[in-house]
Amino acid sequence: MSHSNNLPRNNSSPAEATGINRRAFLTATTGLAATSLLTKGRPAAAQPGGIAIRAGDPGTGALALHGGTPVRATMLHAKNPGPQYYDDEERHELLDVIENRSPFRWDRFDGKGLPPKAINFEKEFAAHQGTKYCVAVTSGTTALVSALAGLGVGPGDEVILPAWTWYACYDAILFHGALPVFAEIDRSMNIDPADIERHITANTKVIMAVNIQGEPADLDGVLAIARKHNLKVLEDCAQCVGGSYKGRRVGSIGDVGIYSFQVSKTITAGEGGAVVTSDPMIFERAARFHDVGSLRNPGNAEMLGQPPRLKQIVGSNFRMNEFTAGVMRAQLRKLDRILIDQRDKQKRVLAGISNLPGIELRKKNVPEGGTGSRVLIWTRSKEQRDLFIKTMRAENVAAGPSSGSALLPIAPYIEAKMGLEQGWPSFSTPRGKEVPYGAACCPNTLDIWNRYVEIYMDPKFSDQDVNDIIAAVRKVYMGVMKA
Repeated sequence: MSHSNNLPRNNSSPAEATGINRRAFLTATTGLAATSLLTKGRPAAAQPGGIAIRAGDPGTGALALHGGTPVRATMLHAKNPGPQYYDDEERHELLDVIENRSPFRWDRFDGKGLPPKAINFEKEFAAHQGTKYCVAVTSGTTALVSALAGLGVGPGDEVILPAWTWYACYDAILFHGALPVFAEIDRSMNIDPADIERHITANTKVIMAVNIQGEPADLDGVLAIARKHNLKVLEDCAQCVGGSYKGRRVGSIGDVGIYSFQVSKTITAGEGGAVVTSDPMIFERAARFHDVGSLRNPGNAEMLGQPPRLKQIVGSNFRMNEFTAGVMRAQLRKLDRILIDQRDKQKRVLAGISNLPGIELRKKNVPEGGTGSRVLIWTRSKEQRDLFIKTMRAENVAAGPSSGSALLPIAPYIEAKMGLEQGWPSFSTPRGKEVPYGAACCPNTLDIWNRYVEIYMDPKFSDQDVNDIIAAVRKVYMGVMKA
């Protein structure tokens, strides 16, 4: 029997309909596969809550890969969160831009008092994230480039970044002629503070702490090292929009933070990005850089709130348009609701599998604060991971290796140290030539990536979808991990 991802969210679950409490219901529907598989052919044993688990209950029985009945009749895939919440709010914002024929962010200053979308989004997003300033840009990539400009990064500087992150992190550093230096990740999939210090040289200027796959990095550890060595911290929150660390929004903790609003992120207009900071000089540099070197008033100059310290500088054009800004204003109003829904699905899946014997899940640097975007399960080897993934898919629950980023040091163009052109300053110095890339520079990262199974969460998963994920994991775990 197939189950839709778009079932009404307010329908009563089977547990609610029968008056069974959630804990007892999950226990019954997942079947405590460990018990049922190990006791196949023996009388059913009473489990906590008085519910007997028998072979053939959901989450038990022969694996579909071996000819058994799959948990689901059709494949369960997660959808991107933001677009699932589109409604009249986004439509109204777009129609307002069309009706007023004002798609350019500086068009609104025509004496009519029309509310500019991009400027208001910057104010609203800064307030939501707990920072003084925000620059709205065209993508997470241009946010990184603008943030590095704000930090004054250039040729001769070095930026430490995790070996597992998106290409844009590396490319943005190269764009400024600086040298990317890779540090290992730990089992949180984020940069490992214990591996940072050995990479610091007299030329190191910035540590890029990427809050990857919806979970914050160990920001206390990163900041302690940065402050000890008088370095700046750039938080990349592209994959953690709305996340928090010990009560503060990610992106507001380092010296500057960036976000992406690409379609797979928590909130989206298809593309878009933002830079946030509470440092007026970083803001002024980033704002000027994103807008052909200028600081327009009203707008960015008004947000600065003090006399500018710079004059015209070399810049680019990464301005967010009013269509994008309008959609992002509507999406921002829904961010907390999306996070509640997405975290709920992750918490319920984790609760349903956490008592499997010996199961190891993703390390979390803070118990709360992630966006709930995925569940990661640790395996003993790449071969076991691949078998786990194949077996999950046979049960019609999508799973895969860790995704959304890349093992950068082994990407061919990176390992070859290709610049934007011959003699690019990043690699033209002795230090640039000697800094190690390739598999040898990140063995721990490669090993960690090869071990995790990833299951995406969808904030609109139905109760049945959640129960099917739990049932599939329990069934596959006992069939693969305990084989």
